[in-house]
Amino acid sequence: MRFKIDENLHPDTVEILAKAGHDVVTVIQQGLRGRPDADIARICREEDRALITLDKDFADIRTYPPADHPGIVVCRLSSQSRRNIVAVVNRLVPWIGRRSLVGQLWIVDEVEIRIRGED
Repeated sequence: MRFKIDENLHPDTVEILAKAGHDVVTVIQQGLRGRPDADIARICREEDRALITLDKDFADIRTYPPADHPGIVVCRLSSQSRRNIVAVVNRLVPWIGRRSLVGQLWIVDEVEIRIRGED
């Protein structure tokens, strides 16, 4: 799967996903730091990349309808520490291998994954 990692996630996220065989780029690598959310969403669609972010704005399905995107993963974490982010992304990796993210919004926390846009 192809992913774009938002600037608000720890860089270890890239390594975890790449080791699992995914094609991963970051907002920072592409010089997109500070760009509006709408620009990031559009670029993800153009590149056919699912976005992984801590930005709760991407969970607004009126603004970012899941069906219009290659996938959006919003991490809603009680702690944004490196340790917690790494643990949650490691737990997320097997799910990515079993399910398609296309047209879906996944809300991920330390306990569960909620999916919007399922058939």
